[in-house]
Amino acid sequence: MSRSFIAGAAGLALAGALLLSPAAQAHKRWLLPSHTVVSEAQWIAVDASVSNDIFDVDRPYPLKALEAVGPDGKPATVDNRLEGHRRSVFDVELTQPGSYRLTLPGQSYFLAWQENGEPQRRRGWNGADALLAELPDNAEQVALTETHSRLETFITMGAPNSTALKPSGQGLELQPLTHPNDLYDSESARFRFLVDGEPTEGVEVELVPAGTRYRDSQDHWTLTSDAKGEITIDWPAAGRYYLEAGFADKHPDHPKAQQRRLQYLATFEVLPL
Repeated sequence: MSRSFIAGAAGLALAGALLLSPAAQAHKRWLLPSHTVVSEAQWIAVDASVSNDIFDVDRPYPLKALEAVGPDGKPATVDNRLEGHRRSVFDVELTQPGSYRLTLPGQSYFLAWQENGEPQRRRGWNGADALLAELPDNAEQVALTETHSRLETFITMGAPNSTALKPSGQGLELQPLTHPNDLYDSESARFRFLVDGEPTEGVEVELVPAGTRYRDSQDHWTLTSDAKGEITIDWPAAGRYYLEAGFADKHPDHPKAQQRRLQYLATFEVLPL
């Protein structure tokens, strides 16, 4: 075989050129709860989809890895999981006051290589070894990127609390300095981004308000975390917002991967004052 793995800056440059930044990616993955703040016990419906237009369903998002954590830090009740043709849906039962966190973790690998002088790329969700096995014999300058993602949203019944918001210390996570269910029009919110439990500078963040289907532009804006890992968001209006954050480093788990790409995606609802 003539295939060769490339290391250092050259390998990362090839993979990085083919991995799109958050702002450039057309398809977004998101969770959308029917309600984010309620006053009494009830069921909440949640959509999960992948689409070009934020919060307009297009393709279903798998629910196998779904995690629902209640205000006491224990699993919350989830019912009626369904993966349809255009979206996935499920219900969450709110039985106790406080805040709930819904999470869909994911992992994939991105493979880039040169074949007869032409750049090639492929993404796989069945492990790095299965993806590498598909390489042609004449592949050169092979670059493997490991991707970890975390898809989240938050719901509060009654007074908010922070037990369910505790970071796991793995991958890219959001640590709210402003509670994610205490967001209001024309007020600022502060969030801290952690990588493997540590505040991290240089996390790139994109925010997109709902309703892109009815606009000529995304109306998105971007922020970058500071030396404390923090960003400050000035909400321009009430409504639902999509947040996507990304960070890359050279600490993958797989021995043949040169880079680790971390993604954090979340849905927030900003209420009118």
